[in-house]
Amino acid sequence: MANLIYDKKEIEKAIDQIVKRTMRMDLTWDWPGGVAYYGVCEAYLATEKTEYIEMLKERIDEYIELGLPSWTVNTCAMGHAMLTLYEYSGDEKYLDIAKSKIDYLEKDALRFGDNVLQHTVSVNNDFPEQCWADTLFMAAFFLLRAGVLLKDEKLIDDALNQYYWHIKYLQAPASGLFYHGYNNITKDHMSGFYWGRANAWAAYTMSEVGRVLPECYLYPKFLDIVGSLNEQLASIKLLQTENGLFRTILDDPDSYEEISASCGIAAAMINKGNPLHIKYINKATKGILENISEDGRVLNVSGGTAVMKDRDGYRNISRDWIQGWGQGLALAYLSGVLNYDKVRSDGAL
Repeated sequence: MANLIYDKKEIEKAIDQIVKRTMRMDLTWDWPGGVAYYGVCEAYLATEKTEYIEMLKERIDEYIELGLPSWTVNTCAMGHAMLTLYEYSGDEKYLDIAKSKIDYLEKDALRFGDNVLQHTVSVNNDFPEQCWADTLFMAAFFLLRAGVLLKDEKLIDDALNQYYWHIKYLQAPASGLFYHGYNNITKDHMSGFYWGRANAWAAYTMSEVGRVLPECYLYPKFLDIVGSLNEQLASIKLLQTENGLFRTILDDPDSYEEISASCGIAAAMINKGNPLHIKYINKATKGILENISEDGRVLNVSGGTAVMKDRDGYRNISRDWIQGWGQGLALAYLSGVLNYDKVRSDGAL
């Protein structure tokens, strides 16, 4: 039987480099930090190196002392680290912050249609009645983890409802790929491109549902998640480049290879546990490792990207700088490689 091909020491070294470089970044309490620190938590869980979680704990305590911002959908991404820190330390202050984010999402966050969370990046009504794939990581996945931890079926149902409607709004039936966003007012996908990182947000978080949710098969909406992920990965694997990577517009051969999207998509394949994906994962591992600098910077990660107006808008987003989401998704992927034998599916997903 085919297996993942990787050097454990090389993976552990890359994780160590990325964690230490990430913790040198001046990330604020927002979604870049939320994704980055989620990755640090995953690195701690995969390696069991308490120095990682202790570095994170020290940083979060500093943030708390300085004062926290108003919540938005995007700032709720930091809730992932709160849940892991609570599980690690037992300190209720982290859980209290997570609960305050839950309270915001359940009572105050803007919604439309069938209680679908509107994508927001500030306290303003940024994108009226728009849903973006990003929200699956920033809010839906967080709500699911919190619901499971708190044994709160209402939160679990809300999380699964977010997945259900984001799939309905964003996944193209013909291709299985995800659009970046959907505008409920104009009833369209705006510029209508299959943005790489949008597909990573969708694939990775959907692949986590079966791992996080006990007896997931008893939830009808989970079956929609399974079907959606199956179709997405079956299509997306065919768009992998010779370098083992995925492009910033997935089906555009003139778009650059983008590492955060590549990490999220490959991590979803690991979680899925389908042996037919192993050859694609092995190619991705090589390509991703080649884009990690000696000082732990994940290279060729595109900057923060709105739903751009045209193809060139996506093609011209800079990839020159270190980004929290690149660091975090690379850590999620490399941690998944280390944990492959643990997470290999028994068929649930």
